[in-house]
Amino acid sequence: MQPSASPYEERLTAPRSWWLICALVGVAMALVLLPFGTLPLLGGLVGGTAASAVLASSYGSVRIRVVGGALIAGEAKIPVSALGDAEILDPEEARAWRTYKADTRAFMLLRAYIPRALRIPVTDPADPTPYLYLSTREPERLSAALETARTTA
Repeated sequence: MQPSASPYEERLTAPRSWWLICALVGVAMALVLLPFGTLPLLGGLVGGTAASAVLASSYGSVRIRVVGGALIAGEAKIPVSALGDAEILDPEEARAWRTYKADTRAFMLLRAYIPRALRIPVTDPADPTPYLYLSTREPERLSAALETARTTA
């Protein structure tokens, strides 16, 4: 097995049930176009399925990486030296931090279909962001990768 170029990388892919919904959107589009004939029906089936699949895929294409002494989460990139100790959130605590405990200044990379998360305080005094909230399927691995990157930086 080859070593990874990054100590941690995760893609927050959409759940399988969303792909079934994409097929159902295609069927719905086909039914809407049914009165216009067979060819529009097939176009609606293919076009509706494809359009909804593109949307589901783009929403689930966001990645979280720890590489080169930096945490890259979606569009955000922050050096691990500017981060505090990560807090692993169970599903109940994660829901609380994305609702009534949330700070509007926080960077939140959340996906509702991922129940667990990691909350990482930002220790840089020049950064107005109090913490990062990252939905992740493997918060223990991400926390360990951040700690490893911090000690080797």
